[in-house]
Amino acid sequence: MAKILIVDDEDSVRSVLKDVLDDNGHDIYEAGDGKEAYKIFNDNPIDLIITDLIMPEKNGIDLIMELKQQHPDLKILAISGGGGITGRFDYLPIAKLVGANIVINKPFNIGEIRAKVIELLTQATGNTAA
Repeated sequence: MAKILIVDDEDSVRSVLKDVLDDNGHDIYEAGDGKEAYKIFNDNPIDLIITDLIMPEKNGIDLIMELKQQHPDLKILAISGGGGITGRFDYLPIAKLVGANIVINKPFNIGEIRAKVIELLTQATGNTAA
């Protein structure tokens, strides 16, 4: 199965995503921000990243830009509920512009996350049994 890195500063979001993806037999790595995620990514062969966009240390936009520059074929699913210092703002279109393959609003639907993970992993491997 795939190696998936979940990046979110909210423990509860990481926990829900981990439970859903564990059920599918994937190896799950977790990071609380982009800085931690970057280190985990460099130490492990990751197939897919699911990242929040608004986080301390290094945000998801910066993480996506760095990783896509070095690994253009890396599959990335970005999630965000907006928010930020100056109030609610939709960062998902920006994530798409800088390299996220798929973007999903928070709160998300578990079924949609499962379907999009399968879609991205199928694209990455060409295997229909992702």
